[in-house]
Amino acid sequence: MTDDKIRVRKFREILLWPVQLMPLKADAQIQNHWEWLGGPDCAWQEVVDEFTLDPADFKERHYSEFVAFLPYVQRFLYGEGTTGDLRPGYGGSPIRVFRRRDVAGVRVTLRRGEAVLTLGIAHVDLYFFHDVDIAILVVEVVGEDMPLPQVQDTLFRLGRTYPSGWSADGAGVQCPHLVEWIGVNGTVLAVSDYECKDKYLSFVCRNRAPYIAAHWAFLLRPLVLHHSGEPGLLRYRPLEYQRMPAVAYLSLDEPERLTRADWVRLAFATAPGERDRLPFAPNFLDGFEQRYCYDRYWDPAVEGGWTRSRILCCGHAMVMVGPDGDPFYTDGETGLLGQFRHQYFLLGLVAHFHRAALLMLSDRLVMAVSRLDIGKVETVKVFKRDIRQVFEIFLRFTHRYWFHELSIQGPLRDLFRLWSGHLATERLYAEIRDEVQDMSDYLDSDGLRRQANTVLRLTVVTVVSTIGTLVTGFLGMNLIASADEPLATRVLLFLAVLVPTVGLIVYSVVKSKRLADFLEALSDERLDGREKLSLFLKLWKRSPRRGGPIG
Repeated sequence: MTDDKIRVRKFREILLWPVQLMPLKADAQIQNHWEWLGGPDCAWQEVVDEFTLDPADFKERHYSEFVAFLPYVQRFLYGEGTTGDLRPGYGGSPIRVFRRRDVAGVRVTLRRGEAVLTLGIAHVDLYFFHDVDIAILVVEVVGEDMPLPQVQDTLFRLGRTYPSGWSADGAGVQCPHLVEWIGVNGTVLAVSDYECKDKYLSFVCRNRAPYIAAHWAFLLRPLVLHHSGEPGLLRYRPLEYQRMPAVAYLSLDEPERLTRADWVRLAFATAPGERDRLPFAPNFLDGFEQRYCYDRYWDPAVEGGWTRSRILCCGHAMVMVGPDGDPFYTDGETGLLGQFRHQYFLLGLVAHFHRAALLMLSDRLVMAVSRLDIGKVETVKVFKRDIRQVFEIFLRFTHRYWFHELSIQGPLRDLFRLWSGHLATERLYAEIRDEVQDMSDYLDSDGLRRQANTVLRLTVVTVVSTIGTLVTGFLGMNLIASADEPLATRVLLFLAVLVPTVGLIVYSVVKSKRLADFLEALSDERLDGREKLSLFLKLWKRSPRRGGPIG
């Protein structure tokens, strides 16, 4: 960790933290959480349009970003057209972005006893998505002229929402020793508390949910952790484990000097170590270059060529590495640096949004089943309502947000496939689709069963009422003038009609299957008269007895 021969001249890391938003109203499908955010006293203020609305300020970088994506993705990311109040109008983007400008930097002590590392903050944004209860916190940090091991350790430690354990000296395992958010006037806004072991233990013991480190919880306020005792209408809970996904940009004087161990550590965002020693077993790394490296612009055998940049991706991390002195790589407007901060960042945002949304839908399904008590009618009604809501949300997610391709440009297209493959979003989507479909089929079959029961009951009522209808109808035709006969005679006549009518109806029910077959054959024009007569005669044949002797 003392190797400072390789230095990273420019370093950027964009952390993405997807969280699940808790419903504001249990009976509403579309919550619009962002409507409750903002105001003069809130640090978060909405960014009405990521692009400038003044054509004079619209740069080539904005244009290149826009045209990099396919039309349906353009409408998703940017909307289409504007209204008079300069907000997205018809066909507007379903994304809402809020930004806080009070955080100017971050001071990080990666390990106890090490020097303090000061990084700039490019922006702190919060992304909301219409009709999906997901928010993604985005924090971009900036550094310059850093030793490679320090960059590796920053990638490994900075984006930790809570420790996975504690070392013997009380430090949070795999977490920075200390993190401080710095305001625009140099004041400390929030400090990490990874070392407060009792706080984390007691919270998990009481709530069976992880506690979020103080400095990360600070950034999200007024959103508050769902199981915490803090008051707040907007509540969230984490979706995955404690490590935030990240995208990173590194420019070096000579990227060709990196060893295979360096590349592996960067690809998986693991802790620094000896440069000639792999961090994982050789069998695990078999095929590493094919599975985790995108080498469209990388060929170290070509000296002085333009193929000197490399992209690494393992799912939770994407790292871009290239030469510092090459404008093709370092230009913030037309080079890969500008593309990294915009096109490549949006690739990661969409990929991780897909996964977060699918995990949220899976959680909704689990919650619906866990609240079901088949012995209580009310919970059954709630279960059916919840499943139908999830099914409808999943359909809208599929048609509004689910993309297999974002761009036809080679690097963006290939990297999105690689990224989505490591995140296993296609497999996760198929699993959620099957689960939702299974539950929907269950509800449909249950509805058909209830309809069949209703029809059966109506059939019984109809059969019983038919008896009275036939009897009274026959007597009401006055074929037998018995209105003036004695009561006993009229009762005998009534029974004389009732008994054969009941017998005929009972016999019809007994022979109902054969009658149904005969009526179907009678309406079949392909059968001749002899075949129809044969089926009619079968009505009167005695059915063979089934089953063997008893005993």
